[in-house]
Parts: sequence; C-alpha cells; structure tokens
Amino acid sequence: MIAGIILLSVELIGLFESVIHYRTMFSMEYPERPQIDRDLYPEIDVFVTTYNEPVELIYKTINGCVNMDYPDKKKVHIFICDDSNRDEMKELADKLKVNYVTRTERKGAKAGNLNNAMQNSSSPLIVTFDADMIPMHDFLMACVPYFLEKEQFIKDNPQAEVDEEKFEQIGFVQTPQSFYNPDLFQYNLFSENRIPNEQDYFYRDIQVSRNKTNSVIYGGSNTILSRKALEEVGGFYTKVITEDFATGMLIQSKGYRCYAIDEIHASGLSPSDLQSLIKQRERWARGCIQTGRKLNILFRKGLNFGQKLSYLSAISYWYSGFKRLVYIISPILLPLFGIMVLNASLLEILIFWLPMHLLNSASLKLLSKNIRNTKWTNVYETILFPSLLPVVFLETLGISKKKFSVTRKEGPVFDKRYQIKKAIPHTIFAAFSIAAIVKCIVMTFEVGSPVYSVLLFWLIMNLYTILMSIFFMLGREYYRSVERFPIKTQCLISFEEILIHCSTVDISEGGIAVIIKEPRFIPYDEAVKCEVSTVRYKAEFRAVIVQVTELSNGWRYAFKINSIEELDYRQLLNIIHDREPALPKYLEKNSSIFEDLRINLLKRKNKQTRLSRKLPRINLNKRVQVEEAGTITMINFNYEYILIKNKKSMLDRKKIKIHLNEEVTIDATLIKHNVRGKKELNEGKAEREILLYRVDNYKQVAQNPKLLELLKLWIKQYESAEIAAIERSKRSKGRGIAEDEFDEMKYL
Repeated sequence: MIAGIILLSVELIGLFESVIHYRTMFSMEYPERPQIDRDLYPEIDVFVTTYNEPVELIYKTINGCVNMDYPDKKKVHIFICDDSNRDEMKELADKLKVNYVTRTERKGAKAGNLNNAMQNSSSPLIVTFDADMIPMHDFLMACVPYFLEKEQFIKDNPQAEVDEEKFEQIGFVQTPQSFYNPDLFQYNLFSENRIPNEQDYFYRDIQVSRNKTNSVIYGGSNTILSRKALEEVGGFYTKVITEDFATGMLIQSKGYRCYAIDEIHASGLSPSDLQSLIKQRERWARGCIQTGRKLNILFRKGLNFGQKLSYLSAISYWYSGFKRLVYIISPILLPLFGIMVLNASLLEILIFWLPMHLLNSASLKLLSKNIRNTKWTNVYETILFPSLLPVVFLETLGISKKKFSVTRKEGPVFDKRYQIKKAIPHTIFAAFSIAAIVKCIVMTFEVGSPVYSVLLFWLIMNLYTILMSIFFMLGREYYRSVERFPIKTQCLISFEEILIHCSTVDISEGGIAVIIKEPRFIPYDEAVKCEVSTVRYKAEFRAVIVQVTELSNGWRYAFKINSIEELDYRQLLNIIHDREPALPKYLEKNSSIFEDLRINLLKRKNKQTRLSRKLPRINLNKRVQVEEAGTITMINFNYEYILIKNKKSMLDRKKIKIHLNEEVTIDATLIKHNVRGKKELNEGKAEREILLYRVDNYKQVAQNPKLLELLKLWIKQYESAEIAAIERSKRSKGRGIAEDEFDEMKYL
C-alpha cells in the first residue's frame, strides 16, 4: 500500500507538471522585434563577471563584447567585474580599453559583484555575460529594440497622447545560452552529431513558452535588463545562490514584462567534466528551492496565478530525482520481493496506460519541434538523480549551502575514480533490474500468460536508461586542447612564390584544416603563410603542417599555428565565435535505443589513432621508365619519397633517374628494400621486390606545374583501375589471378 501510494503521488506530480508544461507550449508567443531609429539607442553597460576564470577565457569574451555592433559605440560601456581583485585582469582591461571594477568585500557572491558594478555605472540598460559567454556582433542590435518601442512611438507621433497601457515596461530580454563545445551528455555518449545540447530544450522551447504567462526565467547571462527595474527590486538578489532566478521573479512581480527569444546571439563553454557538471546542477537545484522558500512564491504579491504555477513547476522539476527513483524501484518490487505496487489486469493497463504513454511521447516530440523526446528526458534524469537527491532533500529541509560555487572553466578533468564512484548507484540498479527481468521472464512462462509483458517492458526501458547512465559516468577522455569548429570559408596558402586557393573545413584557436582538390606539395619543415577570411573578418598567420589525409572529395591538410599577431588573433576569434554553434539543433531521426547502445559499445572499444603523414601519399600503381632498370611500377609517391615495385631478378640500384615525361625527371636514392610476396603464389609467378627511394630533387620536382597535371591524370587512371579490379574480383570464382592482383594492390 505504501509503495502504491508513493507511485500514485509521483504520477500526480508528473500530471501537474505536464499540464503546466503542455499548456504553455501548445501556442508559443514570439515577441515581435520593433524597428527603432538608430539615434534612439541609449547608453548601455555590459557587465562581464569573473571570479577565478583564466585570463585567456575572459580575453575571448571581452573581444566579442568589443566587436558588438551599435549605432554609436561610444555609448557601449564594457566592464570586467572582477571579484578576486587580480592584477592580470586589470592589465587585460587596460589592454582591451574597457572598464575594470572590483571590490574588497565579496558579500553576496555574483549578485554582490553585479550590484557593485551597478554602483559604478549609470546607463539605463545593463547586459550581463558570464565569463565564458562570447556575444555575436548582432547581440545588442537584436535585443535593445524591445526596450524602445515607446520612445519610437513618441518620436513618430510627437503630438499624440501616449497610452501607457499599450507600451509595457520591459524588465529584461533573455536570449538562449548556447554552447560551442559539446556538452558532457553529447560527448560522453558519443552523440555530438546525434542530439542537441541538453540545455537547448530549456532555452529554445521552455523559456519561449513562458512568454505566455510572463514567467520567463532570468538565466544570469546573455541578457539585457532595465536598470530601472533592477533598482525597483533593490538590485540583484543576494540572499540565494541562484541570484538570476530570484531577481527575474522579483522584476516580474513589479509588473515588468520580460521576454525570451529563441535566436542565438552568444555562445559559451559547457562544463566538460563530471565534477563541474554535478556542482553546477547542485547549485541550480539548491538555488531554485531556496528561492521558492525565501520569496514565498504562493503568496508573492504582484505575481498572478499563472506566474505562480509556472514558477512552482520550475521548482518541482528539481524533485524529478525522486520520481526517477520511484520509477526504477517500482517494477523491481514484484518480481524480486513479491510486493504488488499496482494491481491491474493486462487489459486495464493497455486501456489506461498505453494511450497515455504514446500520446505523451508524441506530444513532447511534436511540441518541442524534435529537440527533446521522452527517451532522452529519462536518460538525463537517470544520470543525475543519485547526485541531486541528497542536496534536494537537504535544501527542502532548510539545510542550505551558503557558499557560492563557481563552475570551473579551465578545461576537462578526467577523474576515473570520481566517475566510478558516481557510477556505483547506477550499477546497483542495473544489477537489480537485470535480476528482475530474468525473474519476470520466468514468471511469464510459469503463468503461461502475457500478463507481465508491460512490467517487462518497464524494466527493459529502465535498464536502457541505467546502462546509458553507466556509459556516461565512465566518461570519455579529451584529446584536444582547444575546441575545433566546422567552418567552411576562404583560405589562401602561400610559400615562396606559390599561391594555393582552398577552403577551410574546420578552424580552432590553434590551427586550421583545409580541403585541396589536388595533392599539392606544401613544405612541412617550415611555416607557410595562411590567410583565412569571411565577409567581415580576415586573419593572417604562419602555420606548419601536422597531418595530410586523403578524403573522397580531395585532400585534407591540417595546420598548426606557428605565429600570429594579436590583431589577427582577435580576428581569428571573431571568425570562430561570431556565428551560431554548428552542433545539432534537433534529435537524429530514427534513433533507437539499440542504436544508442551499439554506438556506445563499439566506440568504447575502438582506440583513437592518428596518422602522422605530413605530405600527401598518392597511390599510382603506374609503370614508368628508369634509365638503369627499364620499366618499373610506381606504387605510391609523396613528393619526398617514392615506393617502387620491381622484379626480384633485376638488381636494385643505389641511384636512379625516373623519367615521368619529357619535362619531369626524378633523381632518387635507395633508402631500403624488402622482398615481399604472397605466401601461396601461383606456380611460375615471380616474387617482386619493394624498394623505397628518397627523391633527391623533390623541391624542384614539386614546383613543376607539369608534375601536378601528370599526377591528376594518373590518379584518375588509378581510381578507374581500382574500380575495375573490384568488379573482376566480384565476378571471379575462387581465388583467381585477378583477385590476387587486386589483393596485392590493396595491401601495398
């Protein structure tokens, strides 16, 4: 009876949340941006808060702030709000010509830091950015107009009487917090290209849906606020650890209209290690529950009934861990412990439960525009609930954590012991679930009826989410020191008097990768000049080749930046960050639980390998003339070295001249040779000798335009011969000569 009542209570809480959630999402309200004359744009203060983040991170954020468009940039006042009073931050502010504010007493954590900045500024509008959130150039021009509709009306109609009710006072405008790096859910579950960022659903859907009830949550960053509204509520609220959640609610209780828009105008750094993620979510959970208790939402004056329900729903979300615990334990109780949680026939379950299950899944997928589904919601909640349950329980009892915890941004930390520790609860639940599944199957055969089929389905779905949680906790090591962005734009590579026009495929702060249609020679032992450009930006730097790879559409050349001037570096940062992140915005279609498990199982087995070729290796299998040995076969060629196949009976020569045509001759020196042949040769077929030669005149040969023309022709011939060999091997029966020749060619 107790177990049944608990399950019923959890279902009722879920029903309350669903009603609130689907009601607001059913008809979303998107605020229309007014057209504002440029002379009406007011003074504006931009606050970038920092406590212990690295200087390099703040540098990128301030560079983005300085780059923001505005009719009169003199009206934009940027402040580094440093709550740790660091000399290096003061130097950075001076270097980038922005304001610097700090304080000696650090009461109120981030909220106190922002209030201190307010006391040292005066503009009517205030922008808040976290240390890692880099704005795009259009951030201000996209957000400020919402505050100026009344001013535009007065200008256009100087004699008209202003209807104050028609023009609502705007408290704040919240834009999405997007992320340019894969979040931990995407990365640890090998789903960077399969699922959106876990926070996308909140900022692009839930937040926008709250426009209807004027209960948009202030997210703390990527936001423009009215100074007047902030002053009316006494500044940023300092008595909880989520000052943004509380401050936004107080502003709305004063009658201000607040908007959320779904357009991305800034992006930042998602937590990239488990400890940071859990610390962040614990702070959010504690802060929201603290706010609900201290601000007394149910009796808060100024909030209407819809706003109160919306905020209560936001707080109840943090109790989803209790729901997840009940949903995991409930189906285990009957098969393992004989406790009947739900007494119903199969027909009753199918009549009452199945329509709800199907409609709930379809509704979430439809209303979220395929950003989220029930499967991934369950995975996210299962991953986090063991960590959040204790802090939610303590905070509910009023046992609060006073200290503000800053999410670390120094890069990922792969702590295997911590991750294994966090996986222990999931491992225990997995063992119980597997035992219950086995017992449930046995019970089904014993009764000879499918009555336990729904219970079995429930157990299997729970096991899936638990296994995904274990995969998540096991983690995945980071191999990159900087994030790489898939950006396609113009690039010019130059060395000596040679110019190569190409396009980038990805760019990072440490280098670029480009696609070149032909296998061009680019010296790897010296830095070459690279110029990357877009419509707005251009960056020049010197870089060295670190890897060359053949692809289906050309050759990928990866470069590491060797030297770059500061102005060019800032332009490179703009090229990288002044754009929407390229990570998925929607769930991959037709993704099943079996595919999720298969990907995680297979990719965890595969060790990451990296080729170190710095010149293009060109497969040729081409017969050419050599003065010293007659006709030979060039197996492959990379400008600096050449691999040759020759009959064993012909003696190898230390020095040879290879005549590719009348205008191109290669001078080569033997490096090593190795006799290779098949273990089972056809009778009468001679072994061949494989010889590696160094091209002595490779720089002169590489710069000969006739060589490139010749190579392009031979590559086409090689590809045609390879296709023909594949077709012959398909038609051959047994292991004929044609198939042997094909296998040998592929081996070489």
